[in-house]
Amino acid sequence: MNLSVDAGFAPDAIAAAPLGDSLLQGLVIGAGLIVAIGAQNAFVLRQGLRREYALRVAAICALCDLALIALGVAGFAPLLAANPLLMQLARWGGVVWLCWQAWLALGRARRPQGLRVASGAAASARSKEIATLGIALVNPHVYLDTLVMLGLIGSQQASPPAFVVGAALASLLWFFGLVGLAQWLAPRLRDPRWWRGIDLGVALVMLWVALHLALG
Repeated sequence: MNLSVDAGFAPDAIAAAPLGDSLLQGLVIGAGLIVAIGAQNAFVLRQGLRREYALRVAAICALCDLALIALGVAGFAPLLAANPLLMQLARWGGVVWLCWQAWLALGRARRPQGLRVASGAAASARSKEIATLGIALVNPHVYLDTLVMLGLIGSQQASPPAFVVGAALASLLWFFGLVGLAQWLAPRLRDPRWWRGIDLGVALVMLWVALHLALG
């Protein structure tokens, strides 16, 4: 199909289509991967419930995600692309990893558990910042999800920067949503039935991403 100006399509609309598609894919794929990181979510939700540096904690988590996603799309993935063998290994390794994550999510959906938010003593702003960085950066799944998975998928988009914006927006909305709606979310996220629905959604997103990655 030829989308020409004569057919009634403005050049700006045609140029905006890849941007919107990449942005939407970044938003959906990023959300599916971010929601699955349970320890970080519990930590952020606890800070929201305690109203203890909650916005600062959410901002640190979102900024860490943005930095890692941008590094993956702009740096790590192009390095893989320069070596066809490594690119194929990363691609099919990613497919296997995503399918495994989908399987784990389905397992959690079969035996759902509520999110446990542990209590703790009050801490200084500096110690809470350090703890947040530890939660955000020590988990190896974070690097697999951001540097490898999102970096690999984002680098293949029609507009990689739009993909980064979409994935970063998913992180921003999720973490600030956790702290902003903590009082409303807490009793619901302790309900296993909510997590059954969330994990089923995560599994579907993981399988969709795996299919997208396998088909290139």
